[in-house]
Amino acid sequence: MRIEQLLPELEQITGQSLQNSRIKSVAGGDINSAYHIENDTVSWFIKTNRPSLADMFEAEAAGLKELGSLNALRIPEVITTGQTPQCSYLVLEHIPLQRLNSQSSALMGEQLAALHSHQQAFFGWHTDNTIGSTPQINTRSHNWTDFWKNQRLLAQLQFAQNNGFTGRLQNKGEKLAEKLDAFFSDYSPYPSLLHGDLWGGNAASDANGNPVIYDPACYYGDREADIAMTELFGGFGNDFYQAYQHHLPLDSGYKTRKTLYNLYHILNHLNLFGGGYQHQAEAMIDSLLSQC
Repeated sequence: MRIEQLLPELEQITGQSLQNSRIKSVAGGDINSAYHIENDTVSWFIKTNRPSLADMFEAEAAGLKELGSLNALRIPEVITTGQTPQCSYLVLEHIPLQRLNSQSSALMGEQLAALHSHQQAFFGWHTDNTIGSTPQINTRSHNWTDFWKNQRLLAQLQFAQNNGFTGRLQNKGEKLAEKLDAFFSDYSPYPSLLHGDLWGGNAASDANGNPVIYDPACYYGDREADIAMTELFGGFGNDFYQAYQHHLPLDSGYKTRKTLYNLYHILNHLNLFGGGYQHQAEAMIDSLLSQC
């Protein structure tokens, strides 16, 4: 549908006039269509997709609200979310973004450490959500190893099998799943609220240099999983990691476990984008098995 067709519904829901609004299509992302809509009184960022994906946007909105409730980092404010016969949508405040620099990277490390310092009584979350467009199951658990084994590693391996990636990947992956306890023999993580999809494309700063994170896949889990993903596609720079370590040092075993945590995302990329990631996933599994 044309984004202009959505405006009357948004006017009715929000009570804001969208007359004479300027609408600009926003590039980026592999899943949703995105727009910036602006007039004299509003400046919104709108994502749309098929009507059947309304739950995905509801879960994203819930994640943004929960992240924002901790007042650790700047999070885009949720305006509304909903569904029409033609599309589902998520409306957020529009924040003009710029690349992280040395100062804002360091501040992000400090603020992410503050976010991760807040503890919960369980791993998981109150609802399932998505990682990209892949279902992410967040059934609550009090055992982190069981949670990661069943709701992260084995879940992605099952998706891979359904997508035709079988054989060695499945055999080695299931073997790894049975040996996960070896990576936690002297380490017991507490449940932190995680962004869940924290790579460079989901973080920036506002015009005042305040770090902003967005597009979450939230759940409560080991904070190392968030830090691991920041390293997966290029990293956030030394200023970020030094600040984080200063405020909330990582356990020495993180250097090994980060491969385990990033395996989840590589398997997800395999399931989303195809076989180019299979060799990388298998190599990561082999490396982890060699350390059990």
